[in-house]
Amino acid sequence: MHFYDGHFGGMHLIWWIIWIVLIAWIFFIPADIPYQKTKKENPLDILKKRFAEGFISKEEFEESKKTLNSDN
Repeated sequence: MHFYDGHFGGMHLIWWIIWIVLIAWIFFIPADIPYQKTKKENPLDILKKRFAEGFISKEEFEESKKTLNSDN
């Protein structure tokens, strides 16, 4: 029986496909994995967070909030 008689073996091809798919899956996995609960912040949430952390004053918060609500 000749295993390597110049032909590309079927099992050898399957292993190459498995390795290529595995490597591609590791490097190209999407950033948003399904079933992963991540909350995306909207602009108003970011504004509230900045106000709570003291980065902006109450006047800036109210003005920005008014601007955000008028865009909707």
